[in-house]
Amino acid sequence: MITKDMTIGEVVNGNSSKAEVLMNFGMGCVGCPSAQAETIAEAATVHGLKLDDLLEALNR
Repeated sequence: MITKDMTIGEVVNGNSSKAEVLMNFGMGCVGCPSAQAETIAEAATVHGLKLDDLLEALNR
């Protein structure tokens, strides 16, 4: 289960197919060093996304 407190690095390293989900939400720099340490909640805020929608898609 992916939570808002997990980093992008944790999510992508745990399941590389999740990178595509993040990119579909407009997060094109999933692999950049700063994004790797950013939490899902922080990324949603920075990109102006609804956290619940992002988490739902990541957990499908």
